[in-house]
Amino acid sequence: MAHAHTHSHSHPHGHSPAATGRVLFASLILTAAYVVVEAIAGFRAHSLALLSDAGHNFTDAFALLLAAIGFYLQTRPGDHVKTFGYQRAGVLVAFINAVILVVLAGLLFYESYQRLIHPEPVAETTMITVAAVGLLLNLAIVWGLGGSHGGQERDLNLRAAWIHMLGDAASSAGIIAGAIAIRYTGIEQIDPILSILIGIMIVASAWGIIKDSLNILLEGLPKGLKLSEVSAELRHVPGVIDVHDLHIWSLGSEAHALCCHLLIEDMPPSASESILRCVNQVLGERFAIHHTTIQFEHSKCALADVSCTMTKQHQH
Repeated sequence: MAHAHTHSHSHPHGHSPAATGRVLFASLILTAAYVVVEAIAGFRAHSLALLSDAGHNFTDAFALLLAAIGFYLQTRPGDHVKTFGYQRAGVLVAFINAVILVVLAGLLFYESYQRLIHPEPVAETTMITVAAVGLLLNLAIVWGLGGSHGGQERDLNLRAAWIHMLGDAASSAGIIAGAIAIRYTGIEQIDPILSILIGIMIVASAWGIIKDSLNILLEGLPKGLKLSEVSAELRHVPGVIDVHDLHIWSLGSEAHALCCHLLIEDMPPSASESILRCVNQVLGERFAIHHTTIQFEHSKCALADVSCTMTKQHQH
């Protein structure tokens, strides 16, 4: 059996890391400043809702800090120890952020339950004013993190921070609506009911991030890809007879990697170069896989009959 190990490395273009880093830093400073203002206003107005939202915003500021750290780490190039770079640092931070979101939602549920049992009077005017400022601030940060370059759709780390800020914007809107409703109806329980609805939204958003980040950390098949489709496309490449020992995983939120064995006719390495180029072109254009390790074989190996999933340990 003849073996030819071939590697292909390329990196798709993305949005500017410097611009995203500036947005994260500015968002962190603005959110931290708003936490101080909202906490002071909450104490002066004796508003538990504002104090709770200040705690919510403090969690968001911490999430932005984690996102900034994770984004910096994942943009660092690989070295002789971390040969794939630090892309998974951002995924790990996204997972931590999502877990914090779930914990935050639990605290919101508990506080809402307490306020349903023991409603407290609130200063509606102060609530509306401070929450309106928070709503504008968080919507601006949401736009900066996601709307300007769509980064939250592709980068789990940015997506986690984006969800944090969107949830806080919804919380501010809920406080405004609740304060107006309380002013005209006198029903104090409106505020905790809105908090419960916001908590449900936060849990639903966080669960998606937890699933996606865990799939990457456990080296599962990248979201949106099917192993059978990739295998079928490779078999259609001229010169490829069979595909086996196929594995696909994610290096980070956007970068995917693939390794496999390809059965081809017995030929010199120079003649098989065209097959390799065609294979990498198909993987890059059709599946956005830009890091490949491909082993050419000229006769069927023992692994050809083994399942394409990593259910058994094997040696080459």
